[in-house]
Amino acid sequence: MTEERAYWLAWSKVSGVGPVLLQRLYQHFGSPKTAWEANSSQLGKVGGFGLQTLHKVLKQRSQINPLQFLKQHEQENPNFWTPADADYPRLLLEIPSPPAVLYYCGEVELQENLAQKPLVAIVGTRQPTEYGIRWTRRISSALVENGFTVVSGLAEGIDSASHCAAIKAGGRTIAALGTGVDVIYPAKNRELYKQILNQGFVLSEYPTKTQPHRTHFPRRNRIIAGLSRAVLVMEAPKKSGALITADYANEFGRDVYALPGRLDDFSSEGCLKLVSQGATPILKELDELLKMLGAIPQVSNVGNLTSDVEKPLPDLPPELHRVMKTISSESLPFDLIIQQTQMPANKVSSALLQLELMGLVTQLPGMRYQRN
Repeated sequence: MTEERAYWLAWSKVSGVGPVLLQRLYQHFGSPKTAWEANSSQLGKVGGFGLQTLHKVLKQRSQINPLQFLKQHEQENPNFWTPADADYPRLLLEIPSPPAVLYYCGEVELQENLAQKPLVAIVGTRQPTEYGIRWTRRISSALVENGFTVVSGLAEGIDSASHCAAIKAGGRTIAALGTGVDVIYPAKNRELYKQILNQGFVLSEYPTKTQPHRTHFPRRNRIIAGLSRAVLVMEAPKKSGALITADYANEFGRDVYALPGRLDDFSSEGCLKLVSQGATPILKELDELLKMLGAIPQVSNVGNLTSDVEKPLPDLPPELHRVMKTISSESLPFDLIIQQTQMPANKVSSALLQLELMGLVTQLPGMRYQRN
């Protein structure tokens, strides 16, 4: 795992290779290490690798020793996940652009990362009305009281109100930052930041000491959407970062909800637009919202825990049996299967393909596999 982490980290430092292109590399080669060791001809076969990008990669790659760089990087950034780590947030691995490195600080709860506890995002304008604040507090409190964790971005306005309400109700909350996890922005949220670390955690794709930059926050919004099963937009004008988060949610197949407002209210124009485009309006009956978000189905699943017994394995060749034994009804990333089987990537890939053809395994988005 250490080796795979080193190569994910190394790729994250190569300019010209963003999360989308890195995901293509991973899907093409099967591991970040294999991609790192590929020659120019092999890299050129990956979509998006033009000559200019190729030259950049070859030059920068020659200047980085992944294992040595990992050791140096961990001195200032002790807490981070890569897709090679089993506790990397599972839902993020399903999106087309998962961060190669995800830094965190605070009290991590593994159930949230493994998608065994539902996460719901609440986002909106930095200049909300009293109406927006009131409903944000009410909904955030209701969510945590019903077993959800609230995700937002620590910005002023709706974000801060959602974090505060979750904490006040005794629940958990997660903040995705557009800075390093040790940089508090805005500075006025210092106390809120400290409270979040006690009842949740903060995370970022930017290393420690990274200062805020206007380009960071739109990118941060994909993490908010990717972490969550649903995105609730409370108040948002027509040009709002919250609408970017909603766009990402639609792209990732997440549910989008919007709080309706007055037709002539500037702060509600974005929400009304979302509703007109198919977002589910948030109405007064919060029980209905909780039902749609899955609070009641989550409770009803308790009685079925003992019935989810894995079927006995059929007679398989040794390599297929070895791979199949690692896979359960919970999806696993390709890298983790390699790690657990201690087999070469190409053999694992071949075995998974055969198991798929036999109807025993299903491939999910993000190079993840689960037993049928």
